[in-house]
Amino acid sequence: MPRTQRNDNFIDKSFTVMADLILKLMPAKYSEKQAFAYYRDGMSAQADGEYAEAMDNYKEALTLEEDPYDRSFILYNMGLIHTSNGEHDEALNLYKQALELNPQMCQAMNNIAVIYHHKGEQAQEAENTQTANDCYDEAARYWLEAIRIAPNNYIEAQNWLKNTGRMKVDMYY
Repeated sequence: MPRTQRNDNFIDKSFTVMADLILKLMPAKYSEKQAFAYYRDGMSAQADGEYAEAMDNYKEALTLEEDPYDRSFILYNMGLIHTSNGEHDEALNLYKQALELNPQMCQAMNNIAVIYHHKGEQAQEAENTQTANDCYDEAARYWLEAIRIAPNNYIEAQNWLKNTGRMKVDMYY
């Protein structure tokens, strides 16, 4: 049974009815509509913690979707799942692919920075100072770009950048 037919609550059912109506009325190719349906089902499965099902839907959506902007969000969501599973290298790869298609996707930049920061902390715990600093510098590079795009976001990252000397205090003010 497709995920769209399994929604249990009123809000999910209402959203599904509206999304199905929009899909039917949308002036788009059949493959674009199918890609959207798989993407929607992937998001629903992901929200329910059904990561394997979500990945299957995202992979199918990715094979059908032609629009680079829409593909970037599919890749981003796939990256979220890999991040949740602790598969950081695969997540980095997917986030970077999303950025290639959508260079303004600051949420992907933030997630890349978070992963590099985490890797820096691990290297620091292992007393590998050079690797830690390299990872922290990569985190800073991505956070600075994300903050440039969305200056009111990522306040904790801004504080970390200031406290570590990786951002001048007056850089964005």
